[in-house]
Amino acid sequence: MAKGSEEPKSWFARTKERLQNTHRLIIMNDETFEEVGSYRLTLLNVYILLSTLIVITAVAVTVSIAYTPLKRYIPGYSGGGNNDRELYQVMRQMDDMEKQLKAHQTYAESVRRMLVGDVQTAKDVPQSKEITQDSSMVEVGRIPVDDQLRNEVAISEIGSAARNSRTTNLAPRDTPLEQLFFSPPVSGEISMSFLPDKKHYGVDILAPKNTAIKAAMDGYVFLSDWVQETGYTIGIQHANNVITFYKHNSALLKSVGSFVRSGEAVAIIGNTGTLSSGPHLHFELWHKGMPVDPTIYVNF
Repeated sequence: MAKGSEEPKSWFARTKERLQNTHRLIIMNDETFEEVGSYRLTLLNVYILLSTLIVITAVAVTVSIAYTPLKRYIPGYSGGGNNDRELYQVMRQMDDMEKQLKAHQTYAESVRRMLVGDVQTAKDVPQSKEITQDSSMVEVGRIPVDDQLRNEVAISEIGSAARNSRTTNLAPRDTPLEQLFFSPPVSGEISMSFLPDKKHYGVDILAPKNTAIKAAMDGYVFLSDWVQETGYTIGIQHANNVITFYKHNSALLKSVGSFVRSGEAVAIIGNTGTLSSGPHLHFELWHKGMPVDPTIYVNF
């Protein structure tokens, strides 16, 4: 080796030297060539800066996915089961809301038909068809075990009924109209009786001017408004699928949603509406969506 010659540097040494070499980054105006800024950089500093930014970005993305709702949008994430349960609950709530909406629509349509007189009477209800027995079916006799099981079920039902008769009945039951007590809304002469064939689904009762009209039973007011044909009209929903209407009033004393007691004043007798020809109360009694003759159950 000649004197004064240098030993060749290794790749690591050359790379380290390049990384430590200082470079100047000058920013100049493209038109005037005026120097705007000057920065001293090394490749090592640039590498460290880029690596730091990548690490910070990776940590931020990881934290966002692990502790925020963003994980719901990641396919195959382990929390997908919770999403399925939440989706199922939302679908069930939507089904329940849809059923409630249909029930309200059916109820509103029934009330509308009651007010305009377009109702379904007992004559319009189709009679149920008798089920004919197929001649090919072979009658099977009852076996002793079946008779014993039937007797045990019957005894159990009798015991349950006896226990209920000695305790307070908290659940409302469908009581026949004959067993219900109706307070007369007003006392007076009946000028027009119940004539469903002529679409007169109630009775007209004459009473003195400014007479208070009383609720026939406890219930909630679901209608308290002006109707063109029947004037100021009030409707009350009672238990056992019973509804009463009070029409042609001069004033209404209760609003929708009010709870009224039997015998409580709800309106003032009047002569309003296009179907009224004099001061009177048109009283209607409905049971299970069908009009019935009020004179059978109410002593006017």
